[in-house]
Amino acid sequence: MNYHLSTQTSIFGLHLWIILGVAAGALFVLLLFLLSLCFTKPHSIPIEITPNHNSTPPPTTSHEIHRLSAIEQQALLKHDEDHASTLYPKIHIQMRKGHPHRVLYPNKSGGVSPIGNARRPAAAGGVVGPEVSHLGWGHWYTLRELEAATNGFGSENVIGQGGYGIVYHGVLENNSQVAVKNLLNNRGQAEKEFEVEVEAIGRVRHKNLLRLLGYCAEGAHRILVYEYVNNGNLEQWVHGDVGPCSPLTWEIRMKIIIGIAKALTYLHEGLEPKVVHRDIKSSNILLDKSWNPKVSDFGLAKLLGADRSYITTRVMGTLGYVAPEYASTGMVNERSDVYSFGILFMELISGRYPVDYKRPQEEVHLVDWVKKMVNEKCPEKVLDPKMIEKPSSSILKRVLLVALRCVDINSEKRPKIGHVVHMLESQDQSLIDERRGVRDSRVAPHGSPHDGSNEKQTTR
Repeated sequence: MNYHLSTQTSIFGLHLWIILGVAAGALFVLLLFLLSLCFTKPHSIPIEITPNHNSTPPPTTSHEIHRLSAIEQQALLKHDEDHASTLYPKIHIQMRKGHPHRVLYPNKSGGVSPIGNARRPAAAGGVVGPEVSHLGWGHWYTLRELEAATNGFGSENVIGQGGYGIVYHGVLENNSQVAVKNLLNNRGQAEKEFEVEVEAIGRVRHKNLLRLLGYCAEGAHRILVYEYVNNGNLEQWVHGDVGPCSPLTWEIRMKIIIGIAKALTYLHEGLEPKVVHRDIKSSNILLDKSWNPKVSDFGLAKLLGADRSYITTRVMGTLGYVAPEYASTGMVNERSDVYSFGILFMELISGRYPVDYKRPQEEVHLVDWVKKMVNEKCPEKVLDPKMIEKPSSSILKRVLLVALRCVDINSEKRPKIGHVVHMLESQDQSLIDERRGVRDSRVAPHGSPHDGSNEKQTTR
């Protein structure tokens, strides 16, 4: 046997055992190559619907979204769509051709570097000083600055946590308070969220949008720095332990919902391309001490140009808030935000979660229950029992019908959010007029409330 293996062959005079060894090695390399192809083959990514963390989980693990039945009750109010004109002049978001949302940073040679290789040049003596972004807005923070502001991203500074990042309370060197969101690099989502917020949201300003102050991009770190809003979020005030009486009066709730609607109007009708938020929910609405709402968390936002009526994307959002047509087809546009807004609207009025499996079967889905209460002419049952002062039945019914129009199964029948603002503000004014009439009648019980002389004698 050894004799045959040592026999010389006609291939360059090599022995047979050498030829066999080379062939075996080549075969082994080929097998390794084929195995690597199998393991690196892309896998399909499932739909991600975030369950509401405070609701009892559904009895099955299915992520199927409940389909809404057609709305039986049509809105009683008739509003001219012409009143829903754009409330804000268009602001154009500049996008580099061929590289949408690509953030570039200046490098030492005076050129630019992509965010993946971003390095902030050091000042003389190696000390990194404050620098203003070349993007024309915001501050470029160093990792060292943000570590110092948050006690090294300490757990005692955590004020919020989501699927893509942890939010810390920070105090900068100038004693200003900030919220620092350290993005988690899950499947590259940190890079996507960073790009969307920095490029699209960073340069827009609205009193009902959480302001993005700046950012940090060092190495693999992607960090966003926001204004600090010190009164928690809407979910905490609606569903948290606030005692037997909620501090959220009807007027405050209407103020919050109108503020959210105005913020969405700005995103949908005041920007070009328009911004579709895709994740409107109570935990993403921050509140200041005056109960002014701030829409936050634009990590899932999409830009929609004037030449497109919708975009098709991977379905992501929170169970109960996702529009049915978006959940079934992946097609999303500004009317998907209107649906989520309608759900949030009913949640704020009722104090109930959009989907709550703790409740009886007919009350699990908030939309179906609200429609039933309106159709049975008992809208007052929808009101949060912790609300002290109640609106009149007529105003409540009209407001609920606005919310129901927002969640119409047919997306084309949903009103534009600017139209919603107009309808809500008219209802708000009706409530003011109604209460003024009640107050005047108490001032002049024996005469006309509009009788100037009588009112003057009474108040003297």
